[in-house]
Amino acid sequence: MQRHMSYLQKHPSITKNRISNFTDDNQWKDVNIQSVLFDQRVSGKPHVKLEVWSAPGQERPSFSHAVKQTYSPAKVGQDFGPSWTTHWFRVTATIPDSFEGKPVQFLFDSNSEAMVWSADGAPIMGLTGGGGSERHVDYLLTSCATANEPQRVFYVEMACNGLFGNGSYQQHPQDRAIYYRLSAAELVAPNPEAWALFHDMEVVGEMASRLPQDTPRYWQALTAANRMINLFEHSDASTVGPARAVATEFLSAQGGDSTHQVYAIGNCHIDTAWLWPFDETKRKAARSWATQINLMEDYPEYRFAASQAQQFEWLNENYPSLFRRIQAKAQTGQFIPIGGTWVEMDCNIPSGESLVRQFLLGQRFFKHHFGETCDVFWLPDTFGYSSQLPQIVRLADAKYFFTQKLSWNNINTFPNTTFRWVGLDGSHILTHMAPSNTYGAQCRPGELIDSVKRHKDIAYSNESLYLFGNGDGGGGPLRPMLERMRRMQSVDGLPRVKQTHPREFYEHVEKTAKDLVSWKGELYFELHRGTYTSQSNNKLWNRRSEFLLRDTELLCTIAHIQSSSGGFQFKYPSSELTRLWKLVCLNQFHDVVPGSAINMVYRDSEKMYKDVFDSAEELRRQAVAAIYGTDAVPTDPELATHLTMFNTTGWMRSDIVAVPDHLSARFKQLGKNSAVQIREADGAVLALADNVPGFAAHTIDPASMLAAENVQRDAEDENPLHVFQTDSGDFVLANRFVRVVVDQSGHILSYYDLDESRELVPSGEKANFFELYDDVPIFWDAWDIEIYSLEKFKSLDGGVQVSIGERGPLVASLSVTVPISEQSVLRQTISLSSISPRLDFDCNVDWHENRKCLKVSFTWDIYSDMATYETQYGVVQRPTHRNTTWDMAKFEVCAHKFADLSEFGYGVALLNDCKYGHSTLENTMTLTLLRSPKAPDEHCDMGTHSFRYALYPHKGCFNESNVVQEAYRFNVPLLAVPSTIPDTCVSDRSPHFSLSGARNVVLDTIKLAEDDTRGVIARLYEAFGGHANALLTAKMPFTSVQKVNILEEPMDDDTRNSGLNPLPFSKTVKVQLKPFEIVTLKFSI
Repeated sequence: MQRHMSYLQKHPSITKNRISNFTDDNQWKDVNIQSVLFDQRVSGKPHVKLEVWSAPGQERPSFSHAVKQTYSPAKVGQDFGPSWTTHWFRVTATIPDSFEGKPVQFLFDSNSEAMVWSADGAPIMGLTGGGGSERHVDYLLTSCATANEPQRVFYVEMACNGLFGNGSYQQHPQDRAIYYRLSAAELVAPNPEAWALFHDMEVVGEMASRLPQDTPRYWQALTAANRMINLFEHSDASTVGPARAVATEFLSAQGGDSTHQVYAIGNCHIDTAWLWPFDETKRKAARSWATQINLMEDYPEYRFAASQAQQFEWLNENYPSLFRRIQAKAQTGQFIPIGGTWVEMDCNIPSGESLVRQFLLGQRFFKHHFGETCDVFWLPDTFGYSSQLPQIVRLADAKYFFTQKLSWNNINTFPNTTFRWVGLDGSHILTHMAPSNTYGAQCRPGELIDSVKRHKDIAYSNESLYLFGNGDGGGGPLRPMLERMRRMQSVDGLPRVKQTHPREFYEHVEKTAKDLVSWKGELYFELHRGTYTSQSNNKLWNRRSEFLLRDTELLCTIAHIQSSSGGFQFKYPSSELTRLWKLVCLNQFHDVVPGSAINMVYRDSEKMYKDVFDSAEELRRQAVAAIYGTDAVPTDPELATHLTMFNTTGWMRSDIVAVPDHLSARFKQLGKNSAVQIREADGAVLALADNVPGFAAHTIDPASMLAAENVQRDAEDENPLHVFQTDSGDFVLANRFVRVVVDQSGHILSYYDLDESRELVPSGEKANFFELYDDVPIFWDAWDIEIYSLEKFKSLDGGVQVSIGERGPLVASLSVTVPISEQSVLRQTISLSSISPRLDFDCNVDWHENRKCLKVSFTWDIYSDMATYETQYGVVQRPTHRNTTWDMAKFEVCAHKFADLSEFGYGVALLNDCKYGHSTLENTMTLTLLRSPKAPDEHCDMGTHSFRYALYPHKGCFNESNVVQEAYRFNVPLLAVPSTIPDTCVSDRSPHFSLSGARNVVLDTIKLAEDDTRGVIARLYEAFGGHANALLTAKMPFTSVQKVNILEEPMDDDTRNSGLNPLPFSKTVKVQLKPFEIVTLKFSI
């Protein structure tokens, strides 16, 4: 028996602890590998001279500005702040002669983020102070010092924030004033061989920890690691080599050809705003990407991918020399622009056109600056994926998709890893979800082992993507990660690893994978359901900006066309519209519009939306003036005599409109009139705009209305509108379509369709029923609504006040006041017009709650297993039951302008102007109105809110209804233009564009082509899920028309003119559409 043998096989757990103690910076660091990682270190004068200049306030000055300032002495141990301030250090480094022959690093730990700059203003490397795996505080001055090294002067830009903001966002506001201590500024001489042994042990030791214990390779790893420790002696540098030889022998054993293949790609997912403001992201990108460029010099095999064109544009504007270095590395294939979108956007809230613009802006940027578009749609961290994305991705000249977020599901495990994702229209894209379940892997053996164990489709595809690098706050891969990666490239016991462009992975899967499964429809994320509701006002501004830009582009296009043929000048504002779309798309980042960023972000976002509204409204005004002439649309509204209503939707419509103040006197002269109403609450004038054609205008002339007064009074008798209180105390709103009964708590007891003789509210049930729920999730405050919250609530039916508001003849209303708590109150106007069965609810809420959620529900005498919800460019159906855990997980879902519950012959739609959180359980529809989380924004949704929703009953099931059109009408008001022109002069009232022959087709977008002032883009979609033959007629003279993709490039020869047939001797094009198809046409004029 060998008396020095310890029988390792009988106590593996003890040996594993020994391995950990060998590498850890712990109580044994004076005798383990930590003791020999650095040969020498010096600090303070004369070796390190520190001087500092602190920028005022929260300014982030440029290098050229900072170097001109007056610097003062600084020292280690000094505190800098407060939060979000910037401090520039001038560093004078003198390397001592004793460092000769050794590499020399400058270590700078400010416990915050920082950037090293050269003396001539080149950004060199980002630094991250503090502890944890993100720590990176070393800057290499020279790989081999010589005697009499010259003095070096460089700068460090210190940002007073950490990689993840300003401390714990769960516990503290992110704009609180804290200070960051400079804890290190020194020169060190690292021992390269000792560091190599350290990285060897990281790999061998973790293989011993993570490989299955019943495999020989496990025991080989454990034995090798144990031998390495036995050979190492901290006081004898010559022992490092023999210990390394053991590691080299172990790591040289290679796996077979059938071993799982991992395609590795570095990345540093940078949230464009989250726990830091947008302006800090500009510096995060520079810090992170500068570090990666430097690493590429030392690791030629290294490949790094970065998404989000917005961040590249910021870099080009603020760090042009770094941007040029990135372009150069992109040419070599090491730096890989990826993703194809402007930002990594949310995919629940943005409209279909917004998703299109994300790709249009992103792909055009990448094509212009890097010579090619991206074929991989890259979205690792978004909270669910719309069922129309496969079609949109295909139309954006991409065909692959990467994410991993569904690994976070908290009810069901998503069943696929590599699969074909089939969208709403049948389009499909090859999709992969990294089985490592992260985009921030650390290049460790256990993660590679998990890439095999968690791969759910390994029977069809024996390969996977592996994303490594610090993310969310940026940073990216670090040198130790790349060292570990080199050691794991082809090691027996681990998958084979190679660093490459993600495209190579997808192309290989396409060639070799067999029988890949398909997933049809949305990729619903079973977490973060609260993001459909948090930051209510931000979602309202998003919706308004989307429709405002839609209307502005339409009107500017019409003005441009008319100016081209009419002899007057109107220049289509392409640059400004692009700028505005960039702002809207920026705010659709997946931590902004979902409501999961800090308060500072929403202060910036509000300013951006104001910019969008101010600029777009002015462009719209200029376009209308150009269309009708400045004489007809006076700049001084006091000169107006008529009210011209422009309908920017594609259908003829009648609406009740508010008359601008300067025209109200003319309309008030009409007195009692069925086409005019003076609102009792504020004296404002309401008028009936009757039969306004789609994409055209109609003028209301007060004088002609007065002449037709008797006819209108007859019409009033035929279309009575009533509001009154019954003897029992209930209130009744009625017109010729419906009769609605509201009780003294504001609940709807009856909604009776007079034409169909049908009661919609079941006996004993109610609609417009408010409930206040507890809203305390497990962890993610602003992100999550949990299913258990449905169990704890109170009904808001106490202390409610209801009174009659308006009495007609155009609008009748009730005023409802609902106390929510001692701090919060809801005031609601329930109104019914004389021209529609639609019941409108205008809400104003003074909201001051703590982790409560306000919902309103409606119970109908309608039964269906499915409810219909609008999504981008179409609808999705979801179950109204909870038979399975997959059904149950969808207790809160996203919808856009409406949700609909229909059975054979009848249905009711719930419309909204800015709400996205819905649910339908059996025959009860619920709309989530407000939340009150306290992190990461401690002020989230506190204050006042104004929003609208409506009920729209309809004969026939959803597919037989006009719910889509009604939802557009609810969200897109008629554009009121004070004018001097009679109706007969308003462009002869013929529509500028019209769509006929297919009521299931929507003409959603009209704009000028991006690179062709003689090209007009029209985007249509099929909205209900059926085939269509639509006739699109344009007033403009056009010479040709062709199908293009959403990048406005010609389709391939097989599809360029498929389903497209210009009718001879007319201005009409016949367009064939498949269910839920998106079609983009380019007209040449």
